[in-house]
Amino acid sequence: MQVDVELYRSDVRVQDKPPVALSVIEIAPEQPKRTMLFIHGFGGQASQWTRQLSHFSREARVIAYDLRGHGQSDKPNSQYTMEEIQHDLETLVARLRLPERFILLSHSFGGAIAAQYAANHPERLERLVLIGTASEFRLNRWAQLPFKLPAAWLAPLWRVARRTLSAPPHVAKTLYHNALTAWNGATVFPKIQTLTLVVTGYRDRLFPTAAFEDVPALIPGAQQIKVPVSAHMVMIERAEAVNRAIERFLVEPTASQVGQPAARISARPMSSTRGRYPTRPWLRFYDEGVPYTVSLPERPLFRFLERAARRFPLKTAVRFPLGGANLTYRRLERHANRCATALRKLGVQRGDRVMILLPNVPQAVIAFYGALKAGAVVVACNPLFDQEELLRQARDSGARVLISLDRLRSVAAYLAAEGQIERVIETRTDDYFSPWRKALYAVRFRPVSNEAPETFLLWGNLMRETSPQRTEITVEPHDLAVIQYTGGTTSKPKGVMLTHANLVANTLQTRHWLSDMRDGKESFLCVLPFSHIYGMTTAMHVPIALGATLILLPTFEVNQVLKAIKRYRPSAFPGVPAMYVAINNAPNVRRYNISSVKFCISGAAPLPVEVAEEFEKLTKGRLIEGYGLTEAAPVTHANPFKGQRRVGTIGVPLPNTEARITDLQTGEDLPPGEVGELLVRGPQVMAGYWNLPQATLETLTTDGAGMTWLRTGDLARMDDDGYFEIVNRRQEIWYADEAMRNPIFPREIEEVLYEHPKIKEVVVVPIGRTPKAFIVLREGETASVEEVIAYCRARMEEAMVPALIEFRQDLPKSFVGKVLRRLLVDQVE
Repeated sequence: MQVDVELYRSDVRVQDKPPVALSVIEIAPEQPKRTMLFIHGFGGQASQWTRQLSHFSREARVIAYDLRGHGQSDKPNSQYTMEEIQHDLETLVARLRLPERFILLSHSFGGAIAAQYAANHPERLERLVLIGTASEFRLNRWAQLPFKLPAAWLAPLWRVARRTLSAPPHVAKTLYHNALTAWNGATVFPKIQTLTLVVTGYRDRLFPTAAFEDVPALIPGAQQIKVPVSAHMVMIERAEAVNRAIERFLVEPTASQVGQPAARISARPMSSTRGRYPTRPWLRFYDEGVPYTVSLPERPLFRFLERAARRFPLKTAVRFPLGGANLTYRRLERHANRCATALRKLGVQRGDRVMILLPNVPQAVIAFYGALKAGAVVVACNPLFDQEELLRQARDSGARVLISLDRLRSVAAYLAAEGQIERVIETRTDDYFSPWRKALYAVRFRPVSNEAPETFLLWGNLMRETSPQRTEITVEPHDLAVIQYTGGTTSKPKGVMLTHANLVANTLQTRHWLSDMRDGKESFLCVLPFSHIYGMTTAMHVPIALGATLILLPTFEVNQVLKAIKRYRPSAFPGVPAMYVAINNAPNVRRYNISSVKFCISGAAPLPVEVAEEFEKLTKGRLIEGYGLTEAAPVTHANPFKGQRRVGTIGVPLPNTEARITDLQTGEDLPPGEVGELLVRGPQVMAGYWNLPQATLETLTTDGAGMTWLRTGDLARMDDDGYFEIVNRRQEIWYADEAMRNPIFPREIEEVLYEHPKIKEVVVVPIGRTPKAFIVLREGETASVEEVIAYCRARMEEAMVPALIEFRQDLPKSFVGKVLRRLLVDQVE
């Protein structure tokens, strides 16, 4: 997979008065072996180095930037002299804290910039690579003609040629006269003391041939490579050949003295990444194109939205079938800016908590990113929670502002009256309806009265009264972004503190795992609630990072979901097992033609083998089981999409993630095949629990090497290849004897029962040392207790056979479909 370099852009200020920022792409693995800085040529841009950035970022920290006036960098009316460009480069090197020695690579006029820097700072460079660089840049008289015309006359021409010339006329013309034509390599190249590689194309005729041939002759000890079947843009036209040449050059020993004959170039390629991670056996099962480590840019989460708005401004970002309205990425980003400005005007400061009580509607996406842009911390809560639990979370988090829906007015009023909430922003259900849907909504449904309490502010008014421009708020990567309360399936919900860095990391880890997804081409069915961490990451942050379309459904209704798939043809559908079960069992499901769905990750609960296989037959896509938890933002494991999927396992750890199995009693590491507690570590692991320091200390443990590990509370086993299988929650197992030597795991019993043709859903809980099975039968089926017990006795040990069977119409579940086992246990007790 070619790395999506646009995910790694940021702005670096190189001048304060007037302010000038350069757009920089920076990618780095966990343990970079070297640092490589790329400089493009006249009229070029950093993205021209995409193939090199993608290739070398496996082992090196790679950086490419848009020169002043080019690409996405600022374009001031300055002099564009070589001195000014050198100052930009020197400032950039300092601001990015490049190591004492690094590798400088350049193309065309970028070679002049690199050569000048090498002559000025020989002590900083480890290697120098000049690609398509000439000793002087003299264009023929026809090519010179546009630069003799007034800049205003060139504007129409630039609009046509802007794909190949990224600098506007006023920049290109000034740079041409003040730097390009004024530069003379004959006076600079002989001063270079760095080992240099010169790469040219056989058919490069942009400048006189002599100007290219002079370069290796003028640089002491320079090596030269001519790449066949290539012209001036050789690093694009023959990317693999150029990459191989650079690889060979990087392993070349440095000559002890400049001018000595250089040693013969070694044919040995760069060392394999696999050998550097001996404790991660799962790496060899990664899909082709999935990196072993993902570079994690230090930036706030909302930069993904800003980048998508810049790259795909007119692409549909949010499609809302219920309301019939769509939002482009440009409009979505502007509305998030309006929301941020409105919150700041209400007194929201950096670190203040903003509670969002919304289903999957456009306002939920806008409010989430708007709050982050204001520097606030999001407390995402599900509208289906009872108001006492919502009040507890509001009080515990100390939320100052609540953003809610008009149909939840009574709940919002209760939270405002009983909690610490100072302001309530109320959005109407039809705020993002198309005009005809809004009229239909007013006729078919009884709209909520406009007479909201005096303390309430109307979303629509705030959106109209605020600016769509970005707020200038400093948000650091390690600032708190979200307080997310756990699902509470086995205990009281706790507030998990997730930073911007946690969420950025998991977004990129998950995005890279989906190696076949194309930027700006995908669409996600977003029925997982954004108020749950799984839905928040996989159904909101990941598609926005991809520039994909979000198809929003506020609730899961199987017929509504099938109709949305049939009409809008989503390519991705993150969900939970209960959703896939419902689709599998939907009447006449095949007539909906749901084959557009190619990528499905199932999480939040174990995925039964039968469910996965049946769903894949319907879609012809790939449904893989993954694993995560709120404390890890949430994804830590997943099965490969294209490679070896092992049904019944959660797969292997994602890039940058480590996992191990430890003994329940001693805490020592266990060998493959043994069952123990699963511990994980990685950049996605939480900062801790909100206001619960003791619980944080119990969950985040430090090993002898000073590494912090998250105790998941799940029992699992790892096989010899590094695939993990969740056996059960630690709180859910029981033992067949008092010596606690023979644990029994509910999931093993449930897997057997799911194979019964009459059973739709099942969950097993212990009553003392005896298992009890709660069973939901398929529609129209009947079964007896004796029949089920006999079925179990034929397939499992006697100690595992449920002594008690209870048939139910449904099972108590969380809003993401996870069975609430604690409620079943409470009912039994």
